[in-house]
Amino acid sequence: MTTLYLLLALIGTAAWITATVSQRLKALERRADRLEHRLGLVLEHFDIEEPEPAGLDEVRALARDGRTIEAIRVYRRVTGADLREAKQAVEAL
Repeated sequence: MTTLYLLLALIGTAAWITATVSQRLKALERRADRLEHRLGLVLEHFDIEEPEPAGLDEVRALARDGRTIEAIRVYRRVTGADLREAKQAVEAL
């Protein structure tokens, strides 16, 4: 019976930790979104264009040749984007 209580306590603790970490992650994501928005406003105010990362010419060439997977791979390497963002960007080219 003691083992069962210990197991339940461990499961409860793991659930609490997971929920806490998840809430903190969501808060950080919201903060990052707000900071990106503010940075965009500052860049727009000062009429500054964000420079294009080096290597996008290679991505365009791969996409133009129909080598989409390679283009996505290079886009991710060049920009640090996640898979979904890279796929959307390459498809937009």
